[in-house]
Amino acid sequence: MKLPVKYLSRADEITQTFIDKVHQHIDDIVEGRVDKMWHIKDFAAAMHIHPVHLSNTIKTHTQKAPCYFFELRLMEVSRALLLQPDLSITDIAFRLTYDTSNFTKFFKRFEGVTPSEFRRSRGVGTQPTPARVRAPQPASTFAVSAA
Repeated sequence: MKLPVKYLSRADEITQTFIDKVHQHIDDIVEGRVDKMWHIKDFAAAMHIHPVHLSNTIKTHTQKAPCYFFELRLMEVSRALLLQPDLSITDIAFRLTYDTSNFTKFFKRFEGVTPSEFRRSRGVGTQPTPARVRAPQPASTFAVSAA
């Protein structure tokens, strides 16, 4: 059964509004304006529609679940943050409301490599460090006798 055009245009509007809100929310998380990740019910409440309607509309309109768009944006932001050598992986994980272990699992699931491997493959944080010079050790005051 084909849907009337008025419903298709509403589906477009709902989908685009959801994606815009996902982008805004993740930007707010990264900037520290918000410290809690939203769930589908939170996005639906902000859009004044029922969570099931939001989820079904997005699935029907895009053939993808709402979490796909959320995870896609999180991965874009994660990759960008990992390219900043002054941020540790732990800092990035906490900024995105993950603990380090779960962030690593999340990232590897979508990227195929861990955040550390991703950084190494991009040459981030691999600047040569100066060789450490050891301070001279004082001479031993004990003599070894060859008895």
